[in-house]
Amino acid sequence: MQQPHYTVLGATGFVGSRLATTLRAAGATVWTPARDDASIFERDLGRVFYTIGLTADYAARPFDTVEAHVCLLSKLLKYGTFERLVYLSSTRLYDGQAIDVADETQSLLLNPLSPRHLYDFSKGLGENLCLTVAPTRCSVARLACVFDDADTAPGFLSELFGKLRRNRQLTVDSATGFVRDYIALDDVVDALCRIVDAETCGKIYNVASGENVSNGELAAHLATLGWTLGFTRESPKQQAPRCAIEAIQALGCQPRLVRDVLTARLNPAT
Repeated sequence: MQQPHYTVLGATGFVGSRLATTLRAAGATVWTPARDDASIFERDLGRVFYTIGLTADYAARPFDTVEAHVCLLSKLLKYGTFERLVYLSSTRLYDGQAIDVADETQSLLLNPLSPRHLYDFSKGLGENLCLTVAPTRCSVARLACVFDDADTAPGFLSELFGKLRRNRQLTVDSATGFVRDYIALDDVVDALCRIVDAETCGKIYNVASGENVSNGELAAHLATLGWTLGFTRESPKQQAPRCAIEAIQALGCQPRLVRDVLTARLNPAT
């Protein structure tokens, strides 16, 4: 039986680069073209990971955001040749919704007048294209806050790792009640590989730990490991939907809780 080959679009990014490295280390054939490579539409892409996206600077680059999240994707769905495709979206689509648990089947509330929702609309349109135009070949992965302890990893918690290595005591400009679902990059890569190889397509998966953790709770756990972490502002714990993760658990994924990852990486002997 011929082994599948993979294409990672966005392989220079945070998730895409680790994904490509992991697949190659496992012996897979992986192609990582630039997004403007015309040959994307001239060859069989096999199993595709669409990891192209803008997050931190989407508000300052609205047209680039739509291009990244929608325009190239639509061309790929219309003209490309591929076996399967996993589109990376975000659990940020649940922000502000008055629900306790965010499962993948719920409708989203979006406001055209909100600049913040440019990101949500573009990701939502990308999801819609995948699941309506090519539902038998596409799936969607909604990623929570991905972190890693590599020196160049982006994001609040990733950058905090670097600071914790250099300092046992530090204060961060944020609030104690700020809440996020954090998932380690290696667990994200494991989930994405399982999703693209799953027997069925046409589904949305929350790629998350399933637990919301506040800054104050992070500080409390770090205190048990010997670190002192303070914040510039005190605030009540944010109310945020908890991501349901039964769908990825059914594929065999067991994402680690952020406390366990912190313990393993900061105090590996414990």
